[in-house]
Amino acid sequence: MKRQIFTLDHEAFRETVRTFLAKEAAPHYERWERDGIVSRDAWLAAGRQGLLGLAVEEGYGGGGAADYRYSAVLGEEFARAGARGFAVTLHNDVIGPYLTSLATPAQKRRWLPGFCSGELISAIAMTEPGAGSDLQGIRTTATDAGDHWLLNGAKTFISNGILADLVVVVARTTPEGGARGLSLLVVERGTPGFERGRNLDKIGQKAQDTAELFFDDARVPKENLLGRLHGGFGHLMDHLPQERLTIAVGAIAAAEHLLDITARYVKEREAFGRPLAKLQHVRFEIAEMATECAVTRAFVDRCIADHAAGGLDTEHASMAKWWATELQKRVADRCLQLHGGYGYMTEYPVARAFTDGRIQTIYGGTTEIMKEIIGRSFLTD
Repeated sequence: MKRQIFTLDHEAFRETVRTFLAKEAAPHYERWERDGIVSRDAWLAAGRQGLLGLAVEEGYGGGGAADYRYSAVLGEEFARAGARGFAVTLHNDVIGPYLTSLATPAQKRRWLPGFCSGELISAIAMTEPGAGSDLQGIRTTATDAGDHWLLNGAKTFISNGILADLVVVVARTTPEGGARGLSLLVVERGTPGFERGRNLDKIGQKAQDTAELFFDDARVPKENLLGRLHGGFGHLMDHLPQERLTIAVGAIAAAEHLLDITARYVKEREAFGRPLAKLQHVRFEIAEMATECAVTRAFVDRCIADHAAGGLDTEHASMAKWWATELQKRVADRCLQLHGGYGYMTEYPVARAFTDGRIQTIYGGTTEIMKEIIGRSFLTD
């Protein structure tokens, strides 16, 4: 089915992204996986190429492209290249909107130029050892100490946690429980009392540094409050739909790519004296995956178009995230099976896709949380 949501300008940008990935990511990716971290040089190269801060105003060094479809193109190409460990979409589409919509003019002047150049890599710290998808369980506290906040607590599973120069931290600024009293504080590299723990050893996305963060009376200047005091929960709810759509965009692109490489593989690989593609069971497997991908693609593309027009709601973003990531997981498993023993070898892209993609149904809100959001929206008067 021919896609209808992109213009020639979007497709030209797609070629730019592909060229960048072929030159700046593919030759180095295995080393990044061994190191457990992406080189800062790659981030600076992404900044020079104009791939960072797509939606940031040009005056701050950004692309000035508020059209989310450019972000969707970038996310699709990073997913197809198997470069999800290079967390550009997290930087652009998850953290970027907090800075562009909530930062004061002074904050924008301080942070956005480096955000766009790749000199300031960003992260967001929500998850805690005892609070994952349940943001109301956050225990990290920020106490008013006059001209600064004293931040205390721990965060875990923080993507870009080692590299990050700016961390948007969700903290409790009142003793009240529940959703009220959460605020967003920007913690900068070198802040007294801010320490990073280990670079966590994951089963997939090994090039992506994922860390524990610790705050022990970390002194955060008052001017680093992002958005409204005690308004953090509302800010998070405002921006989670784009985060979840971004995950869905990468998920369906990865599933389609896995289907393509597996279709080529079964046409070349022989069993019982003939190509695997001649076996009815294999053809049925391909047919089922192709149909599921086509149906999911149509829905995700509609969500992309709605979001670009400012009309995507929480429920449909949650549907896209749930469905596309669960599809990616199923497709990865079935494609690995069709590769047989070779699918278990890390030199084959399907093996890395299998482990890299497993996190998709967990971060950004688990599948179970997505179902809860959708169910409530239909059952609440």
